[in-house]
Amino acid sequence: MAETCVIFDIGGVLEITPETGWVQRWEERLELPPGTVHERMRDVWRAGSLGHIDEREVHEQLTARLGLDIPRREAFMADLWTEYLGTPNEELIAHVRGLRGRCRLGILSNSFVGAREREASRHRLDELVERIVYSHEIGIEKPDPRAFGAVCAALDVRPGSCLFIDDVEVNVEAARTAGMQAHLFEDNARTITRIETHLTSGPGHRDAPAHRP
Repeated sequence: MAETCVIFDIGGVLEITPETGWVQRWEERLELPPGTVHERMRDVWRAGSLGHIDEREVHEQLTARLGLDIPRREAFMADLWTEYLGTPNEELIAHVRGLRGRCRLGILSNSFVGAREREASRHRLDELVERIVYSHEIGIEKPDPRAFGAVCAALDVRPGSCLFIDDVEVNVEAARTAGMQAHLFEDNARTITRIETHLTSGPGHRDAPAHRP
C-alpha cells in the first residue's frame, strides 16, 4: 500500500452534526437558567473528552449535579448522543471507501467516552479506515501537536505524507505546524478535489490558505 495518507476528523466532516437544541430543552424541562447545564457539567465534559472518567462516572455526575433520576438520565444521554453522532456524510464516506488501496486511511477525533462503540455501531467508522485515534483514549485533544503525532504513529506514516481534513481552522493550522498537509472542510466537492490532488501530487503539494481573502 502506498505511503500517502489521508486522515479525517469525524464531527462536521464524516458526520453531519448540526445543533439540535437538546441542552436548552433540558434546561427548560428542569426549570434551570440558560447555560446552567454546561456550567455545572463543564469539567465532566472535559474529563470525558480526555478519558479521565468512564461512562458510569458521567452518569453519576448527572444525577449529583442535575438531579436526574435513572429514566431522565437515560433520556438526557440519548439526546446528547443523537446530536453527537449526527448523520453520516454519505457522499464523503462513499469517496473514502473508494480510496482503499490507493492510500493509508485514518481518523483523528476529539471525542467523548463511549464514542468508539457508538460510532462503530451507528456509522461503521471502524470499517472505513485503518486506525481511529480518539482523544478520550489517548488523553490528548487537537490542536495539541501530540495528537497529530499519535495518529501518525498509529498508522506508521510520516507527517509530510499525510493530508489532514478538519472543519475547525485551528486544528488545520496545528496539523500544518506538525508537518502535515491540511485542508479546512467546507463542502464535499472541494474536499474530494483536495484529496485527489494530494494523491496525484504527493507530499510536495503546497496548501492553499485556509480561507480565501
